[in-house]
Amino acid sequence: MQRLLVVEDDAIICSGVKTFLEGKGYCVDCAGTVTEAREALKKPYQLVILDCNLPDGNGVAFCRKIREKGNTPVIFLTANDTEQDMMEGFLAGCDDYVAKPFSIELLNQRVMAVLRRTGAEKDVFYYKGLTVDFGKMQVFSGTEPVKLSATEYKLLEFLIRNRGQVLTRKSILEKIWDCEESFVDENTLNVHIRRLRQKIEEDTGHPQYILTVFGIGYTFGE
Repeated sequence: MQRLLVVEDDAIICSGVKTFLEGKGYCVDCAGTVTEAREALKKPYQLVILDCNLPDGNGVAFCRKIREKGNTPVIFLTANDTEQDMMEGFLAGCDDYVAKPFSIELLNQRVMAVLRRTGAEKDVFYYKGLTVDFGKMQVFSGTEPVKLSATEYKLLEFLIRNRGQVLTRKSILEKIWDCEESFVDENTLNVHIRRLRQKIEEDTGHPQYILTVFGIGYTFGE
């Protein structure tokens, strides 16, 4: 599922866009200011829908900042619709420009087109407050990056990739360690599960990500 960020200070527009796009299968966050958007962008998004006029800054200038740090696609959604406004937007690095008032379905089609064109349909997993970008091998708890060892990352990825299944301790040991001819006992798995929980769970006594299935093994999520 692709995660989009809508940066729009009009709460009604922002809520309407969020509701519609979530109905199309996207995960959508909203920000009403440049400050909120800057904080949100500490975690990965596949596309930003950005207003030009924001209470604490200029959207065009903020687009330039986004471009300095990466290639996240940007669609401007704004009432500034003169040819000069559009030229400034494209020169700042935006990928498309939608003028207000706008058709919500047209915006959806523009979003789909930009994602296809930019190849932004990345392998990113979201669940509650956890984000895992498999392409970049990055993990975030909320907006904070989580530093995992190589083995901890492989363990987390294996659990997520098999979400909905109960994985036996034996299958986990064989997948994570035996494939490298590193034969270990079950205590090694216990240690890594404990360390991984300490890094990603808010309450290790009541985990919400890595769940124990007593007598069998582990599963991810509900």
